[in-house]
Amino acid sequence: MSGNTHCLAQRLDRIDRTLRDLETRLPESRPEDLPGFLVPATEAVREAMLAYLEAEGEKPLPGPEADVLEVWKALVKGDPTWNTIRDNTRELVYYANCLALGRADALPAAPQRMAVRTARHVYLYVRTRAIRERRVAE
Repeated sequence: MSGNTHCLAQRLDRIDRTLRDLETRLPESRPEDLPGFLVPATEAVREAMLAYLEAEGEKPLPGPEADVLEVWKALVKGDPTWNTIRDNTRELVYYANCLALGRADALPAAPQRMAVRTARHVYLYVRTRAIRERRVAE
């Protein structure tokens, strides 16, 4: 395993542990707990995409302050197959915007569950793709 591949596997494993922790906390959560789930879920998505970009080593990396949509834009550039997760990243940003604007009424039911499930979906997409491309072991 190359250094980039080993690093990608380690980062994906760390993201998986973060998501499992969030999933463990979901049963006792309430919609008003969304901020405590949304921030780490969004960061997990951002980190998974960044980890893939760095392991791939073919595209310019966004700056360290880049938000989840900017990282997605760097990932999709020249490879439209990454459009598959576009709506997932946008959903997480929508939840954050609703909170920032004081519009919790515009959120779906159980938004904390949706945020974590969305992050899990993106994580699985990135990991499965990395496995298929032999960037990480199964």
